[in-house]
Amino acid sequence: MDGINQVQTPVDYVVAKRVIDSYHLADLGRATIREVVAIAGQLEKETGVEFIRMEMGVPGLPPTTIGVDAEIDALRNGVASLYPDINGIPELKNEASRFLKAFVNADIPLESCVPVTGSMQGTYASFLVASQCTERDTILFLDPGFPVQKQQITVIGCRYESFDLYDCRGDKLRDKLDTILSQGHIAALIYSNPNNPAWFCLTDDELRIIGEAADRYDVIVIEDLAYFAMDFRKKLGTPFQPPYQPSIAHHARHYILHISGSKVFSYAGQRIAVAVISPSLYHRPYPRLMQRYGSPTFGAVYIHRVLYALSSGTSHSAQCALAAMFRAATDGNLAFLSAVSEYGRRADRLKKIFTANGFRIVYDLDIDQPIADGFYFTITYPGLTGNALMQELIFYGISAISLSTTGSTQQGLRICTSFIRPHQYDVLGSRLQQFHTHHPYDPN
Repeated sequence: MDGINQVQTPVDYVVAKRVIDSYHLADLGRATIREVVAIAGQLEKETGVEFIRMEMGVPGLPPTTIGVDAEIDALRNGVASLYPDINGIPELKNEASRFLKAFVNADIPLESCVPVTGSMQGTYASFLVASQCTERDTILFLDPGFPVQKQQITVIGCRYESFDLYDCRGDKLRDKLDTILSQGHIAALIYSNPNNPAWFCLTDDELRIIGEAADRYDVIVIEDLAYFAMDFRKKLGTPFQPPYQPSIAHHARHYILHISGSKVFSYAGQRIAVAVISPSLYHRPYPRLMQRYGSPTFGAVYIHRVLYALSSGTSHSAQCALAAMFRAATDGNLAFLSAVSEYGRRADRLKKIFTANGFRIVYDLDIDQPIADGFYFTITYPGLTGNALMQELIFYGISAISLSTTGSTQQGLRICTSFIRPHQYDVLGSRLQQFHTHHPYDPN
């Protein structure tokens, strides 16, 4: 707020202002996640004040030991000296297919399961190829979403459009998609489920609407499953038994799923994921791809032209790790959701601390029921825009990102639950109480 330097805050105002200004950002609220990380880290170092880090979606749990052990064994057996098959090692392709059958109830051939160096590379390659298949060069974002994916679009040089899904749930989604897709300029659309940052979960009926619209207008669907099966309101995660993770795989012909090891197996550091290309899209020929690459089919271009140019394959040992984790989960030897359900418990506790101090949950409903507790949630504070709130909280040693960077039409912040430590709940409560005192408002 104006004159905040007139009150005492946990982080010295003058130091914080100097550090923020040193990044020469036109608007701190539009900063990238990595820039916010850097600012918070520098302020911690210069002031000695421990920040409560809620800006970056980094797993806050130990990595799955089954993956670690499998990777160590693979390295000891010499895989570090060998380029892996760029299509993916046979073990991973097989286990990915089994995993999809066990937890999505989808029958996916092995060739469709392609390792990538994290879902970030998978979405980059998906955007790139999808925007080159035809004369269409626009990606539609069903927002809010992961901010860096729009940065990928900027790097590639194609176009994007977006709308806030929260305003178009249920049957409203059909009319919205028809209005946009009927114009004939959309190459692909993307969404995350559960949603990053709002954490609402698209229903099977909504996915059917998306699939029918995509097939009708010949649009590729990109489904980001970074938080696979982490809707803790449902008893997901029992292999080969319903309920299953809802997926576009049951409703569209041309789709790409991205299943990452980063969050669900806490294996982010090894940058490993699987892009799952639907069989009909994998084998579909496009004349423009033939003209550009000398190879016509989507799958061949995706793997042998684009992934080859980007990284010449995915870490051999990391593929072994993901194969082992998929196998253990599918065989019922790894209850992978038991560990990550900790994020739901953290979210429940954090929400209560924020709302007790004048904050409100932005995306509070999932159609007609309360939003799930999970990896993220969203908050707002009366009288402050999201960008202003983000900067204000920096002075209180709390870092988060503004919803304005996610494509949201709402004012507020994304809060990540992963890095909160046990002693920080009380610290957060104290700081938010001080913030509330410094920022009074009339609740009526």
